[in-house]
Amino acid sequence: MEENLEAKVDALLNVEKQMRLAGDVAGTKKAVIEIVELCYKARAWKTLNDQIVLIAKRRGQLKQAVTAMVQQAMQYIDDTPDIDTRVELIKALNNVSAGKIYVEIERARLIKKLAKIKEEQGLIAEAAELMQEIAVETFGAMAKTEKIAFILEQVRLCLDREDYVRAQILSRKISPRVFDVDPSKEKKKPKEGDNMVQEAPGDIPSLQELKRIYYELMIRYHSHSNDYLEISRCYKAIYGIGSVQENQSQWIPVLRKICWYLVLSPHDPMQSSLLNATLDDKNLSEIPHFRLLLKQLVTMEVIQWTSLWNMYKDEFESENNLLGGPLVPKAAEDLKLRIIEHNILVVSKYYSRITLKRLSDLLCLSLQEAEKHLSEMVVASSLIAKIDRPMGIVSFQTAKDSNEVLNSWALNLEKLLDLVEKSCHQIHKETMVHKAVLKA
Repeated sequence: MEENLEAKVDALLNVEKQMRLAGDVAGTKKAVIEIVELCYKARAWKTLNDQIVLIAKRRGQLKQAVTAMVQQAMQYIDDTPDIDTRVELIKALNNVSAGKIYVEIERARLIKKLAKIKEEQGLIAEAAELMQEIAVETFGAMAKTEKIAFILEQVRLCLDREDYVRAQILSRKISPRVFDVDPSKEKKKPKEGDNMVQEAPGDIPSLQELKRIYYELMIRYHSHSNDYLEISRCYKAIYGIGSVQENQSQWIPVLRKICWYLVLSPHDPMQSSLLNATLDDKNLSEIPHFRLLLKQLVTMEVIQWTSLWNMYKDEFESENNLLGGPLVPKAAEDLKLRIIEHNILVVSKYYSRITLKRLSDLLCLSLQEAEKHLSEMVVASSLIAKIDRPMGIVSFQTAKDSNEVLNSWALNLEKLLDLVEKSCHQIHKETMVHKAVLKA
């Protein structure tokens, strides 16, 4: 059987040589494909690997023949009898396609298959390193969805091995605006011979599904650094996907997450803007508890932490069983911190000066804790305040420089002189009126 196979392969190799030297592209491709098919049908996997390497190394080998051979052999990867044979075939094809631009897409797909095998074996670090070798963003002929899916796979593997720096670098290769493009309105590029864009394989998700995967990976990345505002923006983007909006069982958990992470975010203009935009959402009426929570944060009133926690403790703990999983580990601790910061900002709006004891009573904290939180907010430039520790007084007034003081004095003097002038005018007018009455 083996001798018969070798004889047939040798005969086809002679045909391939004649066609190659004659420059017959179609004939060479046909001969190469027949050799590969012959080895596959005979289940001679080692011979197949050897022939792939041999054909690719032949002098003056045609690009089209190598491309056809690689594409044909890739169809047999899933039919291999065991993992070792599969890995050997992938490695043989990978060696043949390395450094050849005309089979760069095939090489990327081979690397992806090999990385998947490594991941299944528990070798996540090796799988991530394999994937990082390929820079698909430079592949002009690869479909856009396939490029995005490949980069997202690279990001996922980096997050799995806790390489957050590289995950961020790779994620920046994808612009979020690419998900907002309508595929039906996108202009098709004219076909230019071999440079035409290939169709994406059937297992590649749609653009909207890729958008969801992208933002879920970004949530994993931002959860590592507890960047609550970015997490809420990611959930906001997922909330805007059409398939999520159509299904109430999907958008309610996402909207809950948006509310929680907005509450957990430190106070700044972006957070306030998102908070107000979320409050205007009509769907928020379906979850009135969260509408009330956001309303409390927007209203400039002191919030009692104990009553708030008693009201929302069950809601907070129920997030573990909902879509998207539990909130970050530090969430409960940070929620209390955000309520304290909100209360300090409220106090600073209503008081220009307040005793530290009164402030600690309003915040339901000890003197030391109140001073600590106030100092942290001043350091973070969230508000302007000064503490007179001997007197125990907190001043929320901004310090004025000499020019501002002089300008305010000048303005006050101007107002005073205006009042004096108006008073003199009124007195003079009354005197004239009385004189006229007496003369009459």
